[in-house]
Amino acid sequence: MTEARRHIAIIGSGGAAMAAALKAAERGARVTLVERGTLGGTCVNVGCVPSKILIRAAHIARLRRASPFDDAVMPAEPAIDAARLHARRQGRVEALRHAKYAGILADTPAIEVVHGEASLVDARTLSVRGDDGDERRLPFDRALIASGARPAIPPVPGLAGTPYWTSTTALGSDTIPPRLAVIGASVVAVELAQAFARLGSRVTILARSRLLSREDPAVGEALEAAFQAEGIEIRRDTQARRVDHDGEAFVLETDAGPLGTDRVLVATGRTPNTEGLNLAAAGVETRRGAIVVDDRLRTSVPGLYAAGDCTDLPRFVYVAAAAGSRAAIDMTGGEARLDLSAVPEVIFTDPQVATVGLTEAAARARGLVPESRTLTLDAVPRGLVNFDDRGLIKLVAERDGGRLLGVQAVCGEAGELIQTAVMALRARMTVQEIADELFPYLTMVEGLKLCAQTFHQDVSRLSCCAG
Repeated sequence: MTEARRHIAIIGSGGAAMAAALKAAERGARVTLVERGTLGGTCVNVGCVPSKILIRAAHIARLRRASPFDDAVMPAEPAIDAARLHARRQGRVEALRHAKYAGILADTPAIEVVHGEASLVDARTLSVRGDDGDERRLPFDRALIASGARPAIPPVPGLAGTPYWTSTTALGSDTIPPRLAVIGASVVAVELAQAFARLGSRVTILARSRLLSREDPAVGEALEAAFQAEGIEIRRDTQARRVDHDGEAFVLETDAGPLGTDRVLVATGRTPNTEGLNLAAAGVETRRGAIVVDDRLRTSVPGLYAAGDCTDLPRFVYVAAAAGSRAAIDMTGGEARLDLSAVPEVIFTDPQVATVGLTEAAARARGLVPESRTLTLDAVPRGLVNFDDRGLIKLVAERDGGRLLGVQAVCGEAGELIQTAVMALRARMTVQEIADELFPYLTMVEGLKLCAQTFHQDVSRLSCCAG
């Protein structure tokens, strides 16, 4: 920076906020980070970390109960101690919160942490109401809004008066309900539905249309088949019309008739935490509550930036962190842009779902002429030796020239596979170039090569590791 040391104010302490605070401090700024609740935001406290621990435990429970090798490796019904599982999950959450958030902030003198509720007074001043009720004015040179989001609650009659679960309360619970109804069919809904089913709940999913309706239809169908094989009931084209609770159990009135259950998990999306920030006073543009930003993370007001789940950006913690660091560069006199041309998404079900780039429908909507190939897992050697042929790998390419446009995968380790597809997209590779690459044998990522080969040949006629 060539000018006087800037004061950067940051609202929030999650992935976007932390990345911005550390980058701004590294670049010589003085930073004040304002947090109204627990340090660390959604991911470490009530999102990515605790959910993946629960999912991993559920996966192990499933393998002990049933696997493709049951005739040789004898299964046994696992005993689930939900309270101990909860304690272990919370222990890891607290350790990571200290190591990656509280400890780092304490060791960075350029960053001051203030606990309280922040709102904008104008484009250069925050009001911060502390836990003791006292209010202070905090002037700044630049500010980043990274206030995150919370579970969205649909206006279902009766629901508000019941002890329903959100993802936050479900992950904070030390119980496994005998019966669980899940309202919603997107990422959080399917991840937690399968996890609780594998830990012993009888799960019913109410899908307004189908599973993962924003993805390629083949993706949702493959996941639905896997869920039904595990005994998870999926009610397509079904919504809850009313929810009642008698003090012990729930009754949901649905399009498909009444449904009795012990717990209801509402997983219908997330709502930006922006309503208390007084954004209108500063003239910050929002769209359905989300702050509108450009590729430099600038809002409609000069000097005010935003990143993370409170914005109109894709709601992934790695996008939030990347946005936060780039905003910090811009706020401290540099210039950095957020490139969202190839954003991977991973859904941690079993089989995993991973996607990047365009579906066929999205490609056509952009005026492109796509061509696609779908490879089922019985054609992938890794799937065969795992005795697990659930799922598919689909490549979408331009018909003329063969440039890769997108990848959708439903398979074991799809989350590891997808980053190779990201790099191929960024390199503007063709499917022929992917088909000609060296891929290690007996890896799931080899499925990308095999699927690419199907654009020009019949892979069933190849030997197992033919190039």
